[in-house]
Amino acid sequence: MLRLFKKILKTGVVTEKCKVPKDDELEKLGIQIKRCIDKKFSGSIAIRQVDAGSCNACELEVHALNNPYYDIERFGIHFVASPRHADVLLVTGPVSRHMQTALLRTYEATPDPKWVVAAGDCAACGGEFGTSYASCGAVSNVIPVDAVIAGCPPTPLALMKGLLGLINR
Repeated sequence: MLRLFKKILKTGVVTEKCKVPKDDELEKLGIQIKRCIDKKFSGSIAIRQVDAGSCNACELEVHALNNPYYDIERFGIHFVASPRHADVLLVTGPVSRHMQTALLRTYEATPDPKWVVAAGDCAACGGEFGTSYASCGAVSNVIPVDAVIAGCPPTPLALMKGLLGLINR
C-alpha cells in the first residue's frame, strides 16, 4: 500500500488541463434564471426529479444539467433527494401503473406551493407508450402539471428554458 502511495506522489498529476467551454446562450440563459430565482425565491430553488417509467434518455439530459459544462447549481437550481425539500417535481417518462402510487405519494409529500414539470414527450402525452394496461400515459393523467418541456429527449438548454418559463409565470 505504501509503495502505491509513493508511486502516486512521485508521478504527480498526469491529466491534461481542462478547457472551460464557452457557450454564450447558456451563460445568458443562466444569468436570466439566476436573476429570477434571486428575485422570487431568495437565492435558490430545489428540484426533485422523478422517473415515472421512462427509457432513461430524459434522465441522461437532466443529469447533464449537473455536469461541469452546464453546472446548473451556479444559477441557484439544486436537485434534492427528498420531495419534502423540493419546490419543483420534474417528472420524466409515461407514468407506469407500478409508479402511479409512488408518484402520487411523492406529489403529496412535496410541500405547498409546488410546481410539477413534465419533461419529455412521454411525460407530456404518453409518447409512443400512450395509455394502456401497463401505462397511465401522460403525467397530467395522474397529477396536475404546471409546465411541459417538449422533446425526445429535451436538451439541457431546453430544460433550462422550460424552467425559466415556469419561474417567470
